[in-house]
Amino acid sequence: MNDGPANTRTAVIRGAGDAADLIDTLKSLSGRANGIWFLALAGLFLDAYSNAALGAGLSPMVKQLGLSPTQVGVLTAMAPAIAIVSNPFGGWLAARIGRVRPLLMTKVVFAIGALLTAAGSDFATVFAGRALVGIAYGIDFAVAMALLAEYTPAALKGRLNFWQGVWYTATTTNLLLTLVFYKLDTGTDIWRWSVGSSAAFALILLILQLAFLVESPTWLASKGRLGESVANLRRMYGFTAQAGEPETERAGTSGHKVGLRDAGVLFRRPYLPRTVLSTTISLTQAMQYFAVGWYLPVISLELFGKEFEKATLGSMAFNAVGIIGGCLSVQAGRRLGLRVSSMTGYAVVFVALLIMGATFKQLPLGLAALLPALFIFFHSAGPGPNGKSIAALSYRSDIRTLGTGVTGMLGSLGSVAGLYLFPQLQAGIGVGNSLMLLSVVPLVGLLTCVAIKWDPTRVAVNLEAEPIHLQERQPVSA
Repeated sequence: MNDGPANTRTAVIRGAGDAADLIDTLKSLSGRANGIWFLALAGLFLDAYSNAALGAGLSPMVKQLGLSPTQVGVLTAMAPAIAIVSNPFGGWLAARIGRVRPLLMTKVVFAIGALLTAAGSDFATVFAGRALVGIAYGIDFAVAMALLAEYTPAALKGRLNFWQGVWYTATTTNLLLTLVFYKLDTGTDIWRWSVGSSAAFALILLILQLAFLVESPTWLASKGRLGESVANLRRMYGFTAQAGEPETERAGTSGHKVGLRDAGVLFRRPYLPRTVLSTTISLTQAMQYFAVGWYLPVISLELFGKEFEKATLGSMAFNAVGIIGGCLSVQAGRRLGLRVSSMTGYAVVFVALLIMGATFKQLPLGLAALLPALFIFFHSAGPGPNGKSIAALSYRSDIRTLGTGVTGMLGSLGSVAGLYLFPQLQAGIGVGNSLMLLSVVPLVGLLTCVAIKWDPTRVAVNLEAEPIHLQERQPVSA
């Protein structure tokens, strides 16, 4: 299928900048390109689904395996904790071997981890399974966001925020299936069904991505593989292009192979402000979501009663609001820009947390339920997706996955902090006071967005032409 008149152009591809410029001539994606784009996005559905799978059946699992509070805390925080390491590792791996191969490998690891967890009869087995899921989650998220950015033309940059709607859709899907398993009277084994179903999703996605995903033409061109880049530009977008004489030297790189030791370039100009903004948004949004959003079943129990079905339906209702907000974040990013939409979201979340904390269990049920809904909506429409989207859109191709990996690492750190802090605060000072104290998190995010003006959707910069200075390394003799 054709994606528009731009596909009839003949272009000469000499490097990553030429490939990126050609993709940027598109004003929309349709046909095959659109399908491949959404197939890459589907991996983020699996990431979210796997993260939610344990939470929905947590109480039955604790009862069946006789877990201590410490063991429960370790298991719930395991995936994001492991992702602190696997995020930057995934970035390094994708910079070396490409985007598609790591994505395929993670689906295999996801499936093994989910099956091991679902079959676990003790803490050690479940721990090992969740560790594998954490490895796959960290690698997959960092690489998928970079690939989506390289698939996406400049006119559609805000489209990356769609991953947030997919996240809440995955969480809601898991809750719905958990209710189905509950109705099938699976008893305390309900958590095994919830977790095991993610293995089925992983295997289906592996088959589809293996068959249809296309390696990033921009990354291929950055590696001098110009013939493959041209072939993939034709395969995905229908472009008629030809390989030219390769660029002999990328500005500032001198043929240098990017590695983890080069991550320091993210903290030098011109990238320092971009890295601070994307990592701060990623860190703070993850803290506020995993402190409050992940514990919506707990909050739902407090608001709607102790019955499993009522609490799960309450969580599904809140997540449905997240689906709407996540999908609208694409429009918010397009109209306001990623930075301003983050500021708006942080401001409302800050106020909502203060009011929720001050009035917890004192308001009528309708008003009490409205506040978490406002929290979820403005989180998902604002800062929720923006940290990772800003990172994916702020770096040139040879260091992009390092940028998404470091941003993902900070986001995972925020997830662990949120998962750990909220139960501790809840036990010590109660839910209401905990929510009021946590309002400092969106305040930090808001102030950072005010201070740093960078917004990749509001500047016309050829990222591939930006000079950087990577550390030169002496060759090691055999």
